[in-house]
Amino acid sequence: MKLDIFTNQWLDIVFEGRNKAYGAYELRKSNNKTTVRALIFGAIIFAIAVSMPLILGLLPDSSDGDDTLDTKIVSIKLPPKKEEIKKNIPPPPPPPPKVDQVKFVKPVVAKAEEVTEEPPKTVEIKDKKLGAETIKGDPDAVLTVEPVGTGTAAVVEEVDNQIYNTAGIEVKPDFPGGIDKFYKFVGNNYQTPEEEGLKGKVYVTFVVEKDGSLTDIKVIRDIGYGTGKEAIRVLKKCPKWTPGEQNGKKVRVLYSLPITIQSAE
Repeated sequence: MKLDIFTNQWLDIVFEGRNKAYGAYELRKSNNKTTVRALIFGAIIFAIAVSMPLILGLLPDSSDGDDTLDTKIVSIKLPPKKEEIKKNIPPPPPPPPKVDQVKFVKPVVAKAEEVTEEPPKTVEIKDKKLGAETIKGDPDAVLTVEPVGTGTAAVVEEVDNQIYNTAGIEVKPDFPGGIDKFYKFVGNNYQTPEEEGLKGKVYVTFVVEKDGSLTDIKVIRDIGYGTGKEAIRVLKKCPKWTPGEQNGKKVRVLYSLPITIQSAE
C-alpha cells in the first residue's frame, strides 16, 4: 500500500499500539488545520499592513481649518458703580428735656443803665439744667432720635456697557440701506494689494456703539501683505450704523466681517 505522508494515515501507523490519548497524537492530527489557519491570519495581517498608507491617505486632514469664523466670548469687566454722594442733611431738632432748662447769662461788668438781661438767681436754677435758652421741660417726654436722611432718595439709572453678540440681540444693528449696501461699501473702498496669485479671507470684528459708530476694530485673521490694515482703514471711514437694541434700550453689539481677497491674475 502506498502511504501519503501529507494525510493522517501515517499517524495511525506510527501510533499503532500506543496511547493515542496522549497529547502528541492530537497535535499531529490537527497540524493541517493549524497550518491553514496560520496562513489565513498571516495573509490578513499582511494585507492590512500593505494597505495602511492608502487608508491613511483617504482620511480627512484635521489640519485644514474651517473658513467659518469661530465665535469668541469676550469677558468684559464693567466699571464699578458710582456711589451716590449723600447731601449734607441737618440733624433733627433734639427732643424736649425731662427737666426745665434755664438760660444762663454770663455775668458782665457794665453800667446799671446798660444792663439788658440779668443772670438767673440761685433759686431759679435749682434742680434745673443750664443752657443757651429757657425751655419748659416735659417730665413725660420720651427721648427719641429720628434717623437722618428720611427724604426720597434719587434714583440712579445704571448704564449698560455690556457688549452683546448678534446671535442673542433683540434688534440687530444695521447699515443704512441694508447689509448688502455695507458689503458694497467695503468692496468699493477696499484696495487689494498688487500681489500675483494672492487670495484668501480676512476676518475682522468690530463693535457697533450706541450712537452707531464703529469701535474696537480688530483683525482676527489675515493673509498678509497689509490686507488686515486695509480692512481697518475701510471700516474707520464707514458711515454710522443704526445701533442694536435690547429691552427697548440701545446697546453695544459685536459684529464680525469676512472679506474675500482675490487678486487679478
